[in-house]
Amino acid sequence: MKLEDIARLANVSKSAVSLALNGKAGVSEETRLHILQIVEENNYVPLRNTNKKMKKKSTIRFIACKSPNLITEQYQNLPFFSELLSYLSAEIASYPYDLVISTFDATTILEELAEAEKEQPTAGLILLGTNLNAEEINRIQQEYSKIVVLDTHHPHISSNFVSINNFLGGYKAADYLLQLAHTKIGYVMGVPRIKNFDERKSGFFARLEEADISVPEQHVFHLPAMQIQEEASVKEAIAELQDLPSALFCENDYMAISMIKMLQSLSIKVPEQVSVLGFDNINESKVITPELTTVHVKKRDIAEQTLALLSKQIKADTNFETRQIQVNTSLIERTSCVPFKK
Repeated sequence: MKLEDIARLANVSKSAVSLALNGKAGVSEETRLHILQIVEENNYVPLRNTNKKMKKKSTIRFIACKSPNLITEQYQNLPFFSELLSYLSAEIASYPYDLVISTFDATTILEELAEAEKEQPTAGLILLGTNLNAEEINRIQQEYSKIVVLDTHHPHISSNFVSINNFLGGYKAADYLLQLAHTKIGYVMGVPRIKNFDERKSGFFARLEEADISVPEQHVFHLPAMQIQEEASVKEAIAELQDLPSALFCENDYMAISMIKMLQSLSIKVPEQVSVLGFDNINESKVITPELTTVHVKKRDIAEQTLALLSKQIKADTNFETRQIQVNTSLIERTSCVPFKK
């Protein structure tokens, strides 16, 4: 496959592909991620790499553990994980490593990982910890010392973690709605529950408590966390409400988009009647109408911090001091939230 083939598949110019592959300015972030995804899907290797004798690179293994309703075989197609993997694939070009992606069953990960390492030994591991508990992570890191755990953290485990500052994100989300004069606020919880959601909830309700505001039980809803879908039971519950919340915070953008669709199907206007706020800032948040106001997760920063930390550990001796890094969030204002009007 040639550069022009990637350009054709991505429907962009050859120069745009070159800029994206080399991490240079000149293409939008959305276009760059689109190009990198096509590169990864087609296993494209630039010709210059095949025409030169290059020093053989070591390999870093990215591991995801399958679990029902959260990390499935198709998890890489979900916007958040797709963007994160694209950033990792782009950033690793600056290191003397190649990236291999493995998906194992959560219940048999140690056995499957041992077999994979026999066939293809790696210099270090990046473990996606989104759906893993402390005990599962501890078992893995005891067997493999050169490891960074991504998208979760456990303060009592002496391992490398790079995660989102979910508490701060939830706190900022509540503070933003309060600044818009919303006091009748609803909350949308993800199913199944993960540590990230619990931390976002803690931050959100901590800020509401400071403002002496509570969320009534009838204004708390539950939606599938990893898919955009309308839930009949939730629609029915909203339709039966005598008093709508003026704003809803959703624990991620999938749920926020689902909620916007359900409200609109009930002829409830967003944001005129109900403002909706999400979390993650996936690309789809700019496609929905109205465009979604959301808490921005800095996926590029997460990728950069992860590779830098793992690279240092690989190069260091056995006395490497582990680190737990939390990447702060920011708020992206679009059009799904407006000030409350009496």
